[in-house]
Formats: sequence, structure tokens, C-alpha cells
Amino acid sequence: MSRTVYVNGQYLPEGDAKVSIFDRAFLMADGVYEVTSVLDGKLIDFDGHLARLERSLSELDIQKPDCFDDLLEIHRELVRVNGITDGMVYLQVTRGAAEDRDFVFPDPEEVKPTVVLFTQSKPGLADSPASKKGIKVISIEDIRWGRRDIKTVQLLYPSMGKMMAKKAGADDAWMIEDGHVTEGTSNNAYIVKGDTIITRQLSNDILHGITRAAVLRFAREAQMKVEERHFTIDEAKDADEAFVTSASTFVMPVVQVDEAVLGDGTPGPVSKRLREIYLEESRKAAI
Repeated sequence: MSRTVYVNGQYLPEGDAKVSIFDRAFLMADGVYEVTSVLDGKLIDFDGHLARLERSLSELDIQKPDCFDDLLEIHRELVRVNGITDGMVYLQVTRGAAEDRDFVFPDPEEVKPTVVLFTQSKPGLADSPASKKGIKVISIEDIRWGRRDIKTVQLLYPSMGKMMAKKAGADDAWMIEDGHVTEGTSNNAYIVKGDTIITRQLSNDILHGITRAAVLRFAREAQMKVEERHFTIDEAKDADEAFVTSASTFVMPVVQVDEAVLGDGTPGPVSKRLREIYLEESRKAAI
């Protein structure tokens, strides 16, 4: 059965959805996106995703779409009509379709943002087999642009990084800059040493993860020690345990970094406990 998607004010069968070939996301990667998880038919951390979307649009001088204040209802309607119990809602806003290809931004009075949303069904999202055994990551050079705090659709290098990991027999990659871990290809990265959770501090260098913010808040509420600072790839290889966070994986244990097996090679107690807390608290607050 075809999904129902949303394109510029219309709910359509996915096969009928169309966007102009002159849309600047297609030509220039000139757009931003968000992915909101769905558990038990409800949206997780929606307000955080909406706030980050607004910030991303502002940073790139893209107009807020006319439907911005209706995005919650649009998300809910797509979840309803597509029968999503566990899964995700993908939202993309672009600068829009100009009359022709040009590096210069079109006049905002002459072009409207393009808005696209679709759902992805992921049964058993919270009970991922990977979360029980942990994942392996490799390290790769971080050669992305400098504004990684804006959630743009420029995802070619992260995609290439995931392919590098796959070819190496791993599950994902951590990106390295000046010897320090920035983040994963689609997630924030953490190590645990002793009783301390360590993750890179917020800046333009990394995405300001919505799941990251929630997990760190829950960790502090649980009296866990958190240190936000740069950490090296060598520190990661010598860590007691590690994990990543994202909207689609929640808290995912990492059991190997490059050739270094962490701990006994199974998910550690901190990452397992944080995953439990995150899922429990997020379900309570879901809308």
C-alpha cells in the first residue's frame, strides 16, 4: 500500500508527489530537515525538533513556511493515515524553487519554501537487536563544512562514511578532526571513563542533538557525572564503554572503536541504563 505524504499543503499518495527540478535543495542542497521518532503512535521530543528547525531556517535565512504553526497536526495526521505505531516522520524545508539555477538566493518575495513530510514504519524500533549487542565504529577524517550545527540536507559525506564503515565490516563511523572525535555520521558520540560520561561540547562543530539534550538531562537527574569537552580517538579506544544518541537509535551502545574492543565487548551498564531511562521518560512525555 502506498504511503500518504505531505507536499506543500497537500496530502498525496507518494507516487503523485512532485517537486520542481529547480528546487534549490535538489540543485544546491539548500534546505534543512528534521526526523521525529514515533513510539506507540506518539511523537518523541517534537517541541525540540520544531525549535531546532526554526533555528536552522533562521541561520540560513530561509523563510518559515506558512504551515509552520500546523506542523504538529501535519505530523499527527501522517502518523494516523499511515498507521504508524513505531517509526519516524521525516520533514524537509527548502528555500524553494527559483525560476532558474543560480548561486544567488532568490528574492524571498518571489519564492516560497518547499515543505515535504513522509513517514517510515519501523516496527520494534525501541527493541532494536543492535541495542542488545552494541555496534562497532571506525574512525574517519571529518572533512565536512564548518556549520555542522545547522541540520542541512548536505549528507553526502555522512553517507560515504556509513559506506566506509560497511566496507570495513563495522556499523558506523566516528569523524575525527585534529585527533578529536566530533560526532558520528548521523549521531552524537560519547565515551564513559570510570564514573564519567564524556561528550563534545556544543559549538558549530557538531549538531545540537535533540536526543543528546534529553539524554544528558536524564543522566544528570540520575546523579551521573557528565563532562562536556573534546575527547581524542585514543581516549575513545581506551574507554570503559561508549555510545551514540540520535532520534532514530535513541541510546545505542558502542562496543568497538576501530580495532579496540571496549570492556568485555558487550553494552556497558551506563549506556544500557541511559537507554532504559530515555525510553521510559520519552514515552511519558510523548504527544
